[in-house]
Amino acid sequence: MKAVTILGSTGSIGVSTLDVLSRHPAQFSVYALTANGSVDMMFKQCLEHQPKVAVMLDLEAAELLSQRLQEIGASTQVLAGEHALQDVAASENTDYVVAAIVGAAGLMPTLAAARSGKRILLANKEALVMSGALFMHEVQQNKATLLPVDSEHNAIWQCMPLGDEQHYDFSDRGVRRIILTASGGPFRDAELGSLESVTPEQAVAHPNWSMGQKISVDSATMMNKGLEVIEAHWLFGLPPAQIEVILHRQSIIHSMVDYADGSVLAQMGNPDMRTPIANTLAWPKRIDSGVAQLDLVAAGRLDFAQADFERFPCLRLAYQSLEAGGTSTAILNAANEVAVEAFLQRQIRFTDIARMIEQVLKTVPVNAADSLEQILADDAAARQYARELVNG
Repeated sequence: MKAVTILGSTGSIGVSTLDVLSRHPAQFSVYALTANGSVDMMFKQCLEHQPKVAVMLDLEAAELLSQRLQEIGASTQVLAGEHALQDVAASENTDYVVAAIVGAAGLMPTLAAARSGKRILLANKEALVMSGALFMHEVQQNKATLLPVDSEHNAIWQCMPLGDEQHYDFSDRGVRRIILTASGGPFRDAELGSLESVTPEQAVAHPNWSMGQKISVDSATMMNKGLEVIEAHWLFGLPPAQIEVILHRQSIIHSMVDYADGSVLAQMGNPDMRTPIANTLAWPKRIDSGVAQLDLVAAGRLDFAQADFERFPCLRLAYQSLEAGGTSTAILNAANEVAVEAFLQRQIRFTDIARMIEQVLKTVPVNAADSLEQILADDAAARQYARELVNG
């Protein structure tokens, strides 16, 4: 039996992971669950899944959770803070770590899991976006197993020529390009002029996926896909020119791999994150995920279109940051996190997100990403400048 730690268990990926785990109690147990401050949801998860440890990033939330669990005689130990997150990710009591914390907050505990040689089910893009070279070095140096949970990267992973082996560089394996599919979000057909007046409620209403607010806004701007381009570069060892993004509104083909002999392999399935979660939990085997069987006749058609940089300037900025190298992608990510939060708080317009990010990229100096300290310093500088832009 494999013991699983879920970093970010109250988010959509965490909830889906617990659903898959509950279907296979003889194969998996829950060692630790972590969250920021969602006490009610964590309390319910502790009752249902009985983890050995629960970690709340927020101290007051941890105290409240501990009190509630003690009142009913639950045995789950409650810990608090950033160091506790890293400790459970690196614990000898866990085998698999699901990295599902959204944003830069997921970097340090995911790094801790890599340094401890865990199987990492990676749903946190920022670990690679911020520190791709350093993170991949830690994975390989410590013989960790890194498996992508993002539906697009998991699709590529399944279409790559690896058998039961694990590789991180496919540049010499006849791969001509990888094709990331994108739904296009809620504004793929909207008039460009109408985007100035988009509300947060409209931006988080994704047509195909149920996700958290931040990721939903990223999908609407296509920054989510831009971050996936950066992630794909580090996962599969291909340059930006060999990573293409196309719009596919049905989200049935999750991504494709184009080979030198003309073959194009695609991974298909209903848009449900339990599929890639189950794939990474059981790899190299397969287990039931609870996802309904794909009905292609009912789907009827598969449509594709070019991803337009005018409509989706955040996608252009992500490619440019990847080409620039160094800490540019960390700066991009930091600026985006501040801009998206400001938009959700109605401090800026939807179209200001890309404008802010571009201004931050032009202003904050890019350095070599050769140390975690430098990466975090440039991340902080980008956030500070982005907040100054928000505040006028």
